[in-house]
Amino acid sequence: MAADHLLFSYGTLSRPEIQLDTFGRLLRGEPDALPGYTMDYARIDDHRLVDLSGHSIHAVVRPTGNTLDKVVGKALRLTEDEVDACDEYEVALFRRIQVRLASGREAWAYVAS
Repeated sequence: MAADHLLFSYGTLSRPEIQLDTFGRLLRGEPDALPGYTMDYARIDDHRLVDLSGHSIHAVVRPTGNTLDKVVGKALRLTEDEVDACDEYEVALFRRIQVRLASGREAWAYVAS
C-alpha cells in the first residue's frame, strides 16, 4: 500500500518507539510547520496512551487565526491503514482535520477537540 497521506506531527507520533509500536515501521518525514496554530499541553487520562508514551501530559495544537503563529513539526508519510492506526492511537482530546502546512502541502493534523 502506498504511503500517500501526509500527517503533520508535533508530538509523540514523531518518536521512533511510538511509530514502531503503532505502525510497525519508522515513518519518512520532512520538517514543516503549521501556521495559524499554537502549542498547548493537556493531561491525558487514557492509561494505554500514557503507558505507551511514558507521559500523562501531551502536546496539543489550537487554532489562533493569527498567521504569525506557527507550530514546528514534521510532515510524515502514511498509508491509509496507518491513518486509521493514528485514529486508534489518539484520544478524544484530539480530532483529525485537513490543514495546509507552511510548505503549501495539504496534510492531516490532530488538533484540540
